[in-house]
Amino acid sequence: MSAPITEPTKVDGAGVPPQRTVRKAPPRPGDKRTEGMALNVFSHGFLALWAVLIILPLLWLVLSSFKTDAQIGGSALGWPSNWQLDVFSRAWNKGIGDYFANTLIVLVFSVPLTMLLGSMAAYVLARYEFPGNRVVYYFFVGGAMFPVFLALVPLFFMVKRLDMLNTYQGLILVYVAYSLPFTVFFMHAFFRTLPTAVFEAAVLDGASHTRAFFQVMLPMAKPGLLSVGIFNVLGQWNQYILPSVLMQPQNSSDPERYVLTQGLIQLQQQQGYATDLPVLFAGVTIAMIPMLIVYLSFQRQVQAGLTSATLK
Repeated sequence: MSAPITEPTKVDGAGVPPQRTVRKAPPRPGDKRTEGMALNVFSHGFLALWAVLIILPLLWLVLSSFKTDAQIGGSALGWPSNWQLDVFSRAWNKGIGDYFANTLIVLVFSVPLTMLLGSMAAYVLARYEFPGNRVVYYFFVGGAMFPVFLALVPLFFMVKRLDMLNTYQGLILVYVAYSLPFTVFFMHAFFRTLPTAVFEAAVLDGASHTRAFFQVMLPMAKPGLLSVGIFNVLGQWNQYILPSVLMQPQNSSDPERYVLTQGLIQLQQQQGYATDLPVLFAGVTIAMIPMLIVYLSFQRQVQAGLTSATLK
């Protein structure tokens, strides 16, 4: 109930005005405050429901890693009666360790190379005017809308002609080409918001265009770089279609260089009828934990990078 409002009335004989209490009218159904409260309750309820839909499958996945096959077939969210702590070492020894290492090798080179080339291209397109500028920009934007499924067959033969099938460098180059359109699109909008006066001051001090980019403009674009870098890490870590086509052994002498997404499928297929579901769930948990750590560690920076271009 709203607080009462007091209004002075006529002065009595003692010279002290008596107080008369006037109460505010309760909010009517069509009041803007009522509509705002209803919208707030609805939005928070929807976000809470969305959080439950995300957290429950993750909780079920982690708990299932410590159960037996019989317990997994029983209660879905029940606590394990006998915690199997060796399940992660079993999953690691069954190939998850090698798949994890292969994925790290690819991402250590593909993500920095994507960020370097994407930021350089986006900076030139955003800060310099030249004939064909918009054509090149829309070429990158069109690449972001092009489905990767349509390019699998020509991409396979192109990589095969370069003799890079089932190689790290082949997958790294494809990852870079696959991630460049979104990186250029995102960083192009970010570079356009940076102040031109800082760049002009650096040029007047004698800095070259290359030095001004790497020492002045690129550090100013750090929030955008961090945001798009997280998106590239998540996208390349979870990529399955491209490595399943390009990272297949061509003959019996070729080593298996499967990444994590391929390795989980191989782990499931290797079990056959003798299923070991806790090992499979442990492998999925191992693949999931690094991305959760990365996102939870940099979520504030990602939000800042997504909103800074709008606020500037």
